[in-house]
Amino acid sequence: MLAILRKHYAIATAAIVFIIYLFTLAPSVIQIDSGELAAVQATLGIAHPTGYPLFTMLGYLFLKIPLPFAKIYQANLLAAVWCALAIVLFVKIFEQLVKGLATKSVAQKTKQRMKVIETGFTADQKIIVAIAGGFYLAFSKTFWMQSTSVEVYSLQVFLFTLIIFTALCAHYSTENKITDWIYVGLALAFGFANHMTTLLTLPFAAILFFQKEKFTKQAFKKIGLTAVVSLPVLFLIYLYLPIRAASQPILNWGNPVNFENFWRHFTGKQYQVWLFASFEAAGKQFKYFLSNFPSEFAYAGLFLGIAGIIFLFKREKKLFTALLITFLFTVLYSINYDIVDIDSYFLLTYIIFSFFIAFGVLQLMLYLKTKSLRENYSLAIVGLLCFVPLAINRSDTDQSDSYTFEDYTKAIIGSMEPNSLIFSYQWDYFVSASYYFQNVESFRKDVAVIDKELLRRSWYYHQLQNNHPAVMKKIEAESSAFVEAVKLFERDEDFDPNLLEQNYRAVMTNLIGKNIEERNCYIGLELFQNEMQRGEFTLPKGYQLVPHLLAFKVVKRTEYIPAPDPKFTIRLPKEKNKYIQFIETTVGTMLTYRAAYELQFGYKERAKVYIEKAKKDFPGYQIPYEILRGME
Repeated sequence: MLAILRKHYAIATAAIVFIIYLFTLAPSVIQIDSGELAAVQATLGIAHPTGYPLFTMLGYLFLKIPLPFAKIYQANLLAAVWCALAIVLFVKIFEQLVKGLATKSVAQKTKQRMKVIETGFTADQKIIVAIAGGFYLAFSKTFWMQSTSVEVYSLQVFLFTLIIFTALCAHYSTENKITDWIYVGLALAFGFANHMTTLLTLPFAAILFFQKEKFTKQAFKKIGLTAVVSLPVLFLIYLYLPIRAASQPILNWGNPVNFENFWRHFTGKQYQVWLFASFEAAGKQFKYFLSNFPSEFAYAGLFLGIAGIIFLFKREKKLFTALLITFLFTVLYSINYDIVDIDSYFLLTYIIFSFFIAFGVLQLMLYLKTKSLRENYSLAIVGLLCFVPLAINRSDTDQSDSYTFEDYTKAIIGSMEPNSLIFSYQWDYFVSASYYFQNVESFRKDVAVIDKELLRRSWYYHQLQNNHPAVMKKIEAESSAFVEAVKLFERDEDFDPNLLEQNYRAVMTNLIGKNIEERNCYIGLELFQNEMQRGEFTLPKGYQLVPHLLAFKVVKRTEYIPAPDPKFTIRLPKEKNKYIQFIETTVGTMLTYRAAYELQFGYKERAKVYIEKAKKDFPGYQIPYEILRGME
């Protein structure tokens, strides 16, 4: 058994990691894109730019496996699988690095030879070092977080390590076959078919290639042949987008049915406004990266990584250069993306730094050996260090009790009358989650959830017409006028911004005004507090808002409008992030608004029902003193 473990220690490491991941796996949807991505995989749809066709198709196939889980849990499980497989490759990569360094040292017979290998550094010690680096990566905060729920970055970290692995294999290969670099090209093709951050690995692959092949005519022939083989693979995978769009899937972001729509979707044009936005934005993201970096590896990893950087610099400057340049390139590129959820864009830096950590552990074991410390003691010290990130980062990454977004979404939709319409843009908290529950679990599909921000995009009207034809038929004239106006904007042609804004507001107002006679209409708290206060969104003449439960109901009457008792349950996790806090505040605010409405009509007992709900279920929400005083 021990011999088998020594032979397959990479798989054994990943198995341990995977088992631990199961304890922190989210049982349902979580914040941001989780619901949308799970729905896209389950229904074989098209996700937000850049579409992620490889992620979608592999997820769809995995969800077809008859496992005894809900689809969302199974989709989350696949994320843990990808991250665990990335650890297998990480350990294999470090093994390759050690072999490559040892081979070079023996061949060169220099003073910088790897004395650690030539003077009795045992196989077991090398295994421990590789496992230590794997654990530090597996349980670093952002990497670990990718394993907890469905997300494109879980597959991406596997592809990052696959690209690094194939590039190193080709670099250290003694046979110098073109097929070695073709494998690198194919790994890159798969990477780009999943996420465009694959471009961050290009410096690493290019440096290793030219270090070995030099700038020769033969080298450029190899690049050309690699491109001839790999680019068609990338092209074929991305053909999924127009082919699937032509069949009108339920979720059809961008509607990439023609070249214009495909190119806009493939290039992520709508997100380019946040890329290289300003030096101020880059500075803000850089400060965030620096402040967050030590905690990623539970602080102890920072010192080990610095030791590893020094170790590698002294013994293999070429490899050190490739890793360092890729690390710096990733940081400099990523800080220029002005988005809130920036952490995932730094994942490649964490992978690279974990290699430095592994070499730092190697340096530590060398140091312990010079102190004549017994091998068992040195292994115990390193073993304890391996579990530092696991112990410290678990509370920040554990999603095992995250039911809040499911409960919140179902509470909103479930409280509404049949065939209602809700107008909101709480994508991170509710809208994305509704994609999954409505389209995969068929929960209250009769309710039309309209995303106010997506109404700014021409493709969204096509999706709404397919999914809610009765709603959209009422505003054919307004939607046609806006789509024609916004297409000029999307094509970077001359457009009239005043006309565009006028048509957009007409769509928003008439979505409610022309549907309210046949269905109940609601708007989210955020529209009431933001767009309505700024005058960007107005109700049809003669209508007003009444706080219902978790949204405002649009009504024409001025008399008292009853609302159901707040019998919903929203489970809050032990550790509350900013997304959980937003939901807690939003629900508490809506319950308070309802209580104030009840007091307005003299119903103190009804007001108490809503306030008591807020007190009991959302203790973090501060109820306004005026409301409490009004119930006395």
